[in-house]
Amino acid sequence: MGKRAAEPGKSGAILDTFTRHVAEKGYGTSFSGVASELGISQGLIVHHYGTKARLLEVLHASYVQQRIDDAERIISEFPTPTERMAGVLHASILYQVLDRNRTVAFQREVARFTRQDETSEGRQLRRRYIGMMRSTLESGIASGEFRPVDGSIRTLLIFGAAQWAWTWFEPEGRRSAEQVGAELVDFTLGSLLKDRSSLPFLSDPDGPIVAAVIKIITAEEGTPKELPDK
Repeated sequence: MGKRAAEPGKSGAILDTFTRHVAEKGYGTSFSGVASELGISQGLIVHHYGTKARLLEVLHASYVQQRIDDAERIISEFPTPTERMAGVLHASILYQVLDRNRTVAFQREVARFTRQDETSEGRQLRRRYIGMMRSTLESGIASGEFRPVDGSIRTLLIFGAAQWAWTWFEPEGRRSAEQVGAELVDFTLGSLLKDRSSLPFLSDPDGPIVAAVIKIITAEEGTPKELPDK
């Protein structure tokens, strides 16, 4: 069974509703709209979170922490840097359907997050997540699987490509998240691998890597959610 929906006046319900509003309208969303939908006072939102900026910070930190948790599980699931990178890349597109509201809300405001103080929780978490991607890339270089490239720049290019997906990816569009993820894997690993013979396996939208990643990032109390029909 899935988790019960949080009561309207609880902090979790406020965060979920605010997140959806940001995904739909951006940071211009108001406390009044959130309060009206939940049938609570704006004062209750202030009681839980203080300001809109603070609520956005919580959204940011909780989202990136979940991505770190997922990445750690993906990295532990696969034996090679190549498969680990493929798993993280597939996940980055699957989030567009499996955690859409939080993903779009985060990606719409990612430029705003870059203005946070260097010591903020969000900045530290984001550096940690990007660092995990860079470590995977550099492990592939060290093992001889990847060509020698600038790990810092290449990691930021990969991260940046994923963060813009919300502007063009359509959940009900012609291509599924699995198919788009397959293209990202083919494009990225195709430029990194010394031996590209494994690309069809790594990028297969119906293959075991995608299946394992879906299981990891959708698990909720032991019951995976279902992806939309392709």
